[in-house]
Amino acid sequence: MRSSSSVSAVWAFEDFESDSSGTVFRDVLMLALIGFVAMVIMLLPHISKTQEEVEEYTPPGNVVVEMHWPDELPVDVDLWVQAPNDIPVGFWNQGSPHFNLLRDDLGLEGDASGRNYEVSYSRGIIAGEYTVNVHMYGKVPAGVVVPVRVIVSVKSKYDSLRQILETSVELQRRNQEETAFRFRLTADGDLVPGSVTTLRRRLVTGH
Repeated sequence: MRSSSSVSAVWAFEDFESDSSGTVFRDVLMLALIGFVAMVIMLLPHISKTQEEVEEYTPPGNVVVEMHWPDELPVDVDLWVQAPNDIPVGFWNQGSPHFNLLRDDLGLEGDASGRNYEVSYSRGIIAGEYTVNVHMYGKVPAGVVVPVRVIVSVKSKYDSLRQILETSVELQRRNQEETAFRFRLTADGDLVPGSVTTLRRRLVTGH
């Protein structure tokens, strides 16, 4: 049988061992927390950007060209756009260094949306002259005039999308191509005063 002094010594040892284990656990937990905080502080300069850096990596803006014609007309109208010092973008060339045709609408053929429209977007704003043409690809029913609405909008890093131009062009025969707009933009997306004309420039070749 153990003496009372032996039992007391065992309890004291167990209490000491328990306190020691708890202290070690708290110390390890504290050191881990301090290490985590230190890592976050060291990473902050790399993951946070100044306002100037944010603006530097923000795309400078887009030129958006939309074309709409009556939904009930089963005709194929094509949108063609040419950015400054760029190649024309349309149904057979849907991408260039500056522009992309995002929707090639064939009229009612294969179109579940029931809407007749095409749209092109630029990647950024290039200073210079832009040309926007509409082209009647297919045959037009006899006696039918197709009104085509063309809208140009600009979105720069300083504002939201804003419409700058709108017009309507009438098409009534196959392969008819009309210039809806020729206009100039500054690098900030501002329309150059007096630059808007409808002086014809053919973008579709082979007709």
